[in-house]
Amino acid sequence: MGMSTSGSESALLDVDGLRSTVRRPGDGGSPTVDAEADDDTSRLRGPAVAAARVLDPAQARPRRSIPEPRPIEVHGPARVVALCNQKGGVGKTTSTINLGAALTEYGRRVLLVDFDPQGALSVGLGVQPHQLDRTIYNVLMESSVGLDDVLLKTNVPGMDLVPSNIDLSAAEVQLVGEVAREQTLSRMIAPAVPDYDFVLIDCQPSLGLLTVNALTAADAVIIPLECEFFSLRGVALLIDTIEKVRERLNPRLHVEGILATMYDSRTVHGREVFARVVEAFGDTVFDTVVTRTVRFPETTVAGEPITTWAPSSSGALQYRALAKEVLAK
Repeated sequence: MGMSTSGSESALLDVDGLRSTVRRPGDGGSPTVDAEADDDTSRLRGPAVAAARVLDPAQARPRRSIPEPRPIEVHGPARVVALCNQKGGVGKTTSTINLGAALTEYGRRVLLVDFDPQGALSVGLGVQPHQLDRTIYNVLMESSVGLDDVLLKTNVPGMDLVPSNIDLSAAEVQLVGEVAREQTLSRMIAPAVPDYDFVLIDCQPSLGLLTVNALTAADAVIIPLECEFFSLRGVALLIDTIEKVRERLNPRLHVEGILATMYDSRTVHGREVFARVVEAFGDTVFDTVVTRTVRFPETTVAGEPITTWAPSSSGALQYRALAKEVLAK
């Protein structure tokens, strides 16, 4: 589906209006919510809990009926999905790993492509990028290196990884002089499409040539959006870039959904940002909301998805719910 931030959506995304909802600590406020603490983690006590559930837009929002995914006997061709947001620290890598792992639990074969020179996706799966001789960079820039030459098996059955490291940062400059430079990644991953059900691309936090390559290769985009002020401000620019890629390079590209991440219903600000996103984009926002939890940093250290590290945790359940929504698309 195409999306635009013109007209009413632009007005809704003018989040300067959010400033009117912010109060200095000690200025007073809602009787049902404690005053915002300096660390922005106000907690609810006593009767405030019931009131907060009513106030929480993520809980009050009507949920769609999502069917249980059907098992499949034949794999492929893959749906290529880019997880993209030019702001860093919004949960792109965490969502790529855990959505991929959750999809494998439903019998799908998944290929993860680390397309960020920081190599966070690789690190999150227990790979040390600086120790690798060949990565996605070599596939892009050397005709003698194919995807199979750099493909790594992960500890999750059915999920493979194309790793990355700092070498990829050079590709942004080197690709400038290439013919059809925006289609380079698309050509590189094409041989893998018949063998997988999903190819998930973890994009770098920028709107440069590497991200444009990912959008050109993708069928769809998932936008992880942290429920805070600066993250919301960047959505309009990102969607404008997606629209330009769709019009000029990749007509099949569409926004699969906006995924609210790091959501904390205890804060007025988090609830207000989430409500604005839903008001602007409606059903494009996934029903699944990923809340803050200490389990996610633990999984990075462990080098495995939350679905295996803490399979009964709220984070694992949320990414399984997201996988069901993605499969229902």
